[in-house]
Amino acid sequence: MTNNTVNKGVLIVFTGASGVGKGTVMKKILAADPNNWLSVSMTTRAPRAGEVAGVDYNYISVEEFKSMMAEDAFLESACYCKNYYGSPKAPVEENLKNGKNVFLEIEVQGFEQVRELYPDCLSIFLLPPSIEVLEQRLRGRGTEKEEVIQDRLNTALREISRSNEYKYNVVNDDIDRAVEEILNIVKNERAK
Repeated sequence: MTNNTVNKGVLIVFTGASGVGKGTVMKKILAADPNNWLSVSMTTRAPRAGEVAGVDYNYISVEEFKSMMAEDAFLESACYCKNYYGSPKAPVEENLKNGKNVFLEIEVQGFEQVRELYPDCLSIFLLPPSIEVLEQRLRGRGTEKEEVIQDRLNTALREISRSNEYKYNVVNDDIDRAVEEILNIVKNERAK
């Protein structure tokens, strides 16, 4: 008789403050192991330059988002910096069932919701080397107004103060080192 739980994937909540390098780290994690899958979140925010619909996010209207919320179609959803974000349930559950390690790249609010549904999920918080480095990264994007940068910095400080709620904290002082550390964490957790 086959034990399906052995083949089931690991659900990984991957959080970090805006500008900490989550996207860059995640691209390398996905490239390193085809058994890792990233849930593509839905958002009501406008795409940034270079972002691709269906790859970076699925961009939808506020009305579509609220309709999906009413249908309980999200594992988690949050309003962050005046935009809605959510992780659709169906593809996450399907990939876990098929043995994939599923990464949810979400904010602290979303983690609270996922933790209620999946108390044994693996949680990793990506930290900046310092707040000064984080501010430089946010300003270096050149995509947002000063008011938005200040809002993101204030939000980042609140989120970082909650990093102790996560099972693992990884400092993104060197991208390759941080990626290697996360891959090892996932490998060790899956082996348990």
